[in-house]
Amino acid sequence: NIRAIDLIRNIYREHGISAFYKGISASYVGVSETIVHFVIYEQIKAQLQLLQTSQNRPLDDTGLYNFSSYLIAAACSKSFATTLCYPHEVVRTRLREEGTKYRTFMQTLKKVYYEETIAGLYRGLLTHLIRQIPNTAIMMATYELVIAFLQSNSIVPPPPTPVVVTTFQRKKVLVENVDLEANAVNEAEL
Repeated sequence: NIRAIDLIRNIYREHGISAFYKGISASYVGVSETIVHFVIYEQIKAQLQLLQTSQNRPLDDTGLYNFSSYLIAAACSKSFATTLCYPHEVVRTRLREEGTKYRTFMQTLKKVYYEETIAGLYRGLLTHLIRQIPNTAIMMATYELVIAFLQSNSIVPPPPTPVVVTTFQRKKVLVENVDLEANAVNEAEL
């Protein structure tokens, strides 16, 4: 039986300290997927809330309608973000292969693209989406419901009122405070 400490020693002896960081640059690039996912998720969620208020439905964050909305927002945003950023996952996986021709993030990206075309950068995407989308949709919808429950019971403070900057005029900025529950817009000058 090999213990973890023995494995660490063997890696260090054979490949040096840099072996422990192989593929880390690809992991850093992977953060872009999370950023894209959350930006799109928040935009879809906001649009669904505006749609809900325009239909004169109350903003009950714990209702089935909102749970479904959160599932849809999370599934759509995760699908887009994963598809856009998937090549990093392929590169990261290739960099972890022992004794391979892959050395750096950019070198691996170019090598896969030239040897396998764009299809090589998306190999395994469908399987990845099948695994990630349901997981993310359920996690995000559950998170939103828990936060709504905690806020409705005054366990955590409500989020700040959304503020939208609508116009810039010489030294004035017109700001709209959007009150989603009252479906009203309060304008103020700064």
